[in-house]
Amino acid sequence: MTWDEPAARRVLRPPADYRLTASVRALTFSPYDPCARIAAGTLWWATRTPAGAATLTLRPEGGELIAEGHGPGADWVVERADAIAGLRDDLTGFAELAAAHPVVAELAARHRGLRMPATGQLFPRVLRAVFEQKVTGQEAYRAYAATVRHFAEPAPGPFGPLLLPPDAASVAATPYWVFHRFGVEQRRADTLRRAAALADRLERCADSAEATRRLTAIPGIGPWTAAEVVRIGYGDPDAVSVGDYHVPNTVAWALAGEARGDDARMLALLAPFRGHRGRVCLLLAAAGIQAPRFGPRMPVRSFARF
Repeated sequence: MTWDEPAARRVLRPPADYRLTASVRALTFSPYDPCARIAAGTLWWATRTPAGAATLTLRPEGGELIAEGHGPGADWVVERADAIAGLRDDLTGFAELAAAHPVVAELAARHRGLRMPATGQLFPRVLRAVFEQKVTGQEAYRAYAATVRHFAEPAPGPFGPLLLPPDAASVAATPYWVFHRFGVEQRRADTLRRAAALADRLERCADSAEATRRLTAIPGIGPWTAAEVVRIGYGDPDAVSVGDYHVPNTVAWALAGEARGDDARMLALLAPFRGHRGRVCLLLAAAGIQAPRFGPRMPVRSFARF
C-alpha cells in the first residue's frame, strides 16, 4: 500500500442538515493553511497522533460522510473522525436557551447544520493561538505558515502540498531567534516554547476545565488563548474568548444594539446561554455580524490579548 491509498476508512451518517465545510472551517487558519485544506467540498487535515503522522479526509457522498485516513496514524484519526467533523457536538438544551433571544433563535435556525469540531489535540491549536496574540490576523498567519514550513515535514496521503504541524519537542528546542525571523517577538516565542515543553501534559488533560487550568498556568497564556485552544481541542461550546478586541463589541451589538461593549458586558449578555456561550459567539461569526466601526478601519481578526 502506498500513502496515496487510504489505510483506514469509515462511513459516517450525519444529520440531513449537516454542513461539512462550515463545521470544519475552524480547523483551517486560512484557505492556504499548510496543514489543512478544504478543496472541492473535502477536508484534508494533517496531524500527529500517538501512532504517527496522519492525514484525514472527510468527503460528503450521497448523504453520507466518508472518512479516510492516510499514514501510520490513519486508524487513530478515522476512529475520531466523527468528533473531528463535529458530529459528537452536543446541542442538548441549546434550542431552549436560544429561544430566549430573537437574534440567537434566528441564527440557531439558520445555521442549524453548523457543528463544533473536537480534535482531541491541543498543541497544534496552541501554536496558532499564541501566534495570534496581540497582532493582526495577517501577521499571525504569516508567522504560523513560516513556522510550519521551517520544519517542513510532508503529510502522508495524496494531497501533495500538505505539511504536518510542527512536533512539540522540536518547537521547544528551537531558539528564539528562529521565530524572530518570522516576525515573532521574544515574548510570544518564549510562551510557545514553554507550552511546547509541556505539550505531553497538556494532551493528557481529561477535559476542557483541566486543560484551561494547565494552559493558564503557563506564563504568557491567559483566558483568550486558553479558550481558543479548548474550543477546538474539546469542542467546548461554552468557551468564550475573553480579551478579544472585536468579540465584546459584536456581542453587545447583536444582543443589545450597543455599538461597543467590554468583556464584562459581553459576559453579562451571554450569561443566559451558559453552557453554550461560545456557540452563540460562533453563530454571530458565522452570520458575519459586526459592530459598527468608528475611526480607522482595522482587520477583523486583530489585537487579541493572551
